[in-house]
Amino acid sequence: MLPFFRSRLSKPKPQLPEGVRVYAMSDIHGCAHLLMPMLRVIDADLAHSRPSHAIEVFMGDYIDRGPDTRSTLDILIERSRRNNTVFLKGNHESFLVRVLREPHLLNDWLRIGGAQTLASYGVSSADLRGDPTNLLRELARAIPRSHVEFLRNLRLSFTCGDFFFVHAGIRPGLPLSEQHEDDLLSIRDEFLKSDEHFSKYIVHGHTPVRSAELRANRANIDTGAYATGNLTLMSIQGTRLLAV
Repeated sequence: MLPFFRSRLSKPKPQLPEGVRVYAMSDIHGCAHLLMPMLRVIDADLAHSRPSHAIEVFMGDYIDRGPDTRSTLDILIERSRRNNTVFLKGNHESFLVRVLREPHLLNDWLRIGGAQTLASYGVSSADLRGDPTNLLRELARAIPRSHVEFLRNLRLSFTCGDFFFVHAGIRPGLPLSEQHEDDLLSIRDEFLKSDEHFSKYIVHGHTPVRSAELRANRANIDTGAYATGNLTLMSIQGTRLLAV
């Protein structure tokens, strides 16, 4: 693991409660083959350091674009049975839930990676034949109930100590308690260009960067796994942030 953070942040540094360690990942996008090695890194670190309280935070966009959404959700659901996990919603999960209610949006979903998700459940978008309702019925039959429950129970954000975890970011100028779901899942420029020191340090994904980007007010750990083969894991303990 490589330290990124200490010299770039003005005091006081954001801090987790004593004894707490957070492991964070974002934008897995169906890359189960990249997720498993990162989970092994977490397990090895837990076995070596034995923190008093470990929390694994996954910050959305588990589905679409990458090759194996189904296995990715299976792995995360199984992980939740053995570890202390927090699962946040991403814009891709939100859009899939909307597509299931509004079939006319199917082609929009396919264009942003839905075809790969369908294929992972054994459903081919080539079977569309002009009727999205039938294709979505086929998906509804193929997707396990545990996956449906997983998608329904995703949280919008998670706070621990001085850190606020969210998929995309926040609307500058609004208190964290008044943020809108659309911004938490999809905001880009207004947040990314802001130098505002928010009430919490924001850890997010959603906008791919070449390597983990740590700034004075936020950290972006979406490194475009499905396109680059690089899934970033961040570990936070006390005031120390490490990324691999």
